[in-house]
Amino acid sequence: MNLLFINSARTWGGTEKWTSMAAGSIAEPDSACLVYRREIVGKRFTVKKFRLPCLSHIDLYTIMQVVRIVRKHRIDLVIPTKRKDYLVAGIASRICGITNLLRLGIDRTPSGMWFHRLMYGTLADGIIVNARKIRESLLKAPWLEPEKIRVIYNGIDTASIDRQFPGGWPRKPDGFTVSSMGILTRRKGFDFLMRAFARFVELSEAADARLVIIGSGPEQAALESLAAELGIAERVRLTGFLDNPLPELARSHVFAMVSKNEGIANALLEGMYLGNAPVSTRAGGAEEALTDGVDGYLVDYGEVERLALILRNLHADPALRERVAGKARERVIHQFSLQRMHDELIDFCRERLAQRRRPAA
Repeated sequence: MNLLFINSARTWGGTEKWTSMAAGSIAEPDSACLVYRREIVGKRFTVKKFRLPCLSHIDLYTIMQVVRIVRKHRIDLVIPTKRKDYLVAGIASRICGITNLLRLGIDRTPSGMWFHRLMYGTLADGIIVNARKIRESLLKAPWLEPEKIRVIYNGIDTASIDRQFPGGWPRKPDGFTVSSMGILTRRKGFDFLMRAFARFVELSEAADARLVIIGSGPEQAALESLAAELGIAERVRLTGFLDNPLPELARSHVFAMVSKNEGIANALLEGMYLGNAPVSTRAGGAEEALTDGVDGYLVDYGEVERLALILRNLHADPALRERVAGKARERVIHQFSLQRMHDELIDFCRERLAQRRRPAA
């Protein structure tokens, strides 16, 4: 089974991380290739790869180049991972008579527009999602068939993470650090996090409290101004984009994922595995990744006071913090393994290949 992944992202994020892990995990004994747009994405892949312009949903040059790649490398199945790639992959797959599986990692409800029917329905032989909540949202479109949508949880490459700490897990430093990670856009909710952190500092007067936000994006200047306005500029560090954010996550005590909308974020799972007590908004599939009060905490987006109180409790009770973090790590190991993701992805690919090849009744 030969697979072609398509990812036209301009920068590196959670979807790109998933694509890399999926392609890398199935490259042997199966064969995987990648079509990409920007070198910041392509350079992180070790599979065969092809750089194309991917200018629009119906970029004819890119479509014909994908057709050429499919035919030359005998691709059986294409997996587009960004919305801009869905039509490119769908049209190319129909020209070549192969299977097309979309991968959707954010909670999104299709409308009844012809464009969505074409993209998610007519041209898609299946849809991979990383949370039950996303599947439920998709099925609000009555024209989507339930059997075409498969929930496959993200897998975390824990062995690769462990290799970065050959001397064993580093001891958490003194103090209290809250970390968060993602592209600096409004959807990620970093302004909400800053307001809650400022309120936590006001409530606790915690001299050792720090906030680290990992990532770059268009909201950076606005967030820097907000930190100054809230009087927490000296406590907040915006690192910019990091090639390897794991050491930062390993040094923090709490990981906060406060998006308005998500699937199940890789960043949240990595933070959990690296010994952080997790706090998340109820965005997307967060409730499938942690249980409130057991292995993490859930808040509604905008609940500044509740998030501030959770941070105050975790700061005041290190034993509670360590207990929650330990249970969170165990959950990642048992529920979000890379092997499980690999097995379920291969199974769904083979199922949809067989379905497409089955002669009509």
